[in-house]
Amino acid sequence: MNSFKTSSLYLYLAWLIAVVATLGSLYFSEVRGFIPCEMCWYQRIFMYPLALILGVAAYYSDHRIVKYVLPLSIIGAITSLYHYSLQKLPSLVTASPCTDGVPCNMQYINWFGFITIPFLALVAFVCISIFLWIARKGE
Repeated sequence: MNSFKTSSLYLYLAWLIAVVATLGSLYFSEVRGFIPCEMCWYQRIFMYPLALILGVAAYYSDHRIVKYVLPLSIIGAITSLYHYSLQKLPSLVTASPCTDGVPCNMQYINWFGFITIPFLALVAFVCISIFLWIARKGE
């Protein structure tokens, strides 16, 4: 049996962040009753599989998975950054793909004047990406 390696720790940390982000997303929608906008759904599409795939990869210390999930995390971060920009830069709202339902520039939370749900997702995706980048070589 292999001993626990430092690079495996980064897989576990990436998985933990993905799980917390997934549970946080579900908390905001199912407990607090916040209806996700279109961009929120796109971010969920990238985050939810990470919680499952990274869990399996961390359990088996499979560093080969990094090349498959790192693009999901990076694209999710780009999506979150765009969504956050829609919230904080009013000039982008006219170019928004959100036309039905909840507008994408709506801010359910705005802690300290800058922490919104897309910002939280962005931080999670960036942290996951960094941990995956560090763990990519394995040991």
